[in-house]
Amino acid sequence: MEIRDAVEADLPGVLEIYNEVIANSTAIYAEDPSSLEDRLTWFRARREQQYPVLVAVQQEEVLGFTSFGDFRAWPCYGYTVEHSVHVRVDQRGRGLGRHLLQALIPRAEALGKHVLIAGIDADNAPSLRLHQSMGFEKVAHFREVGRKFDRWLDLVFMQRFLIPSDAKV
Repeated sequence: MEIRDAVEADLPGVLEIYNEVIANSTAIYAEDPSSLEDRLTWFRARREQQYPVLVAVQQEEVLGFTSFGDFRAWPCYGYTVEHSVHVRVDQRGRGLGRHLLQALIPRAEALGKHVLIAGIDADNAPSLRLHQSMGFEKVAHFREVGRKFDRWLDLVFMQRFLIPSDAKV
């Protein structure tokens, strides 16, 4: 298994994972599947911002992906990014999410980011445990802020500091 920067040829595999997560979980607060064009627009926007999209591949098959984007649009949030990590259903529970996140964190640090945010569905215990084990701390629990599968969803925010607060930026 190799973790590397994604290329456009990886996007069908990324899309397959993304749409499976939408269809079968509350890890993404969306109900409609994404299109390849949507993922291509997303991918190109990340590259334009110089933000990474990383994939875990084995024999050119995409097993998982991770990326980060702006936390909020206003300029003073420029040192904070929010990430996502998604793993193919048949690869979950094998440590792949950890490997992807371990590869992503240095990319945020290299761009001078100060805080990495994770927005996680409150019922997603594996993701909450993963993030806690990697130095993220729970900073917010928003109750019933999403609705999917005919039920209200709680969202937990976790954060990890990347560069020290007293570092010159």
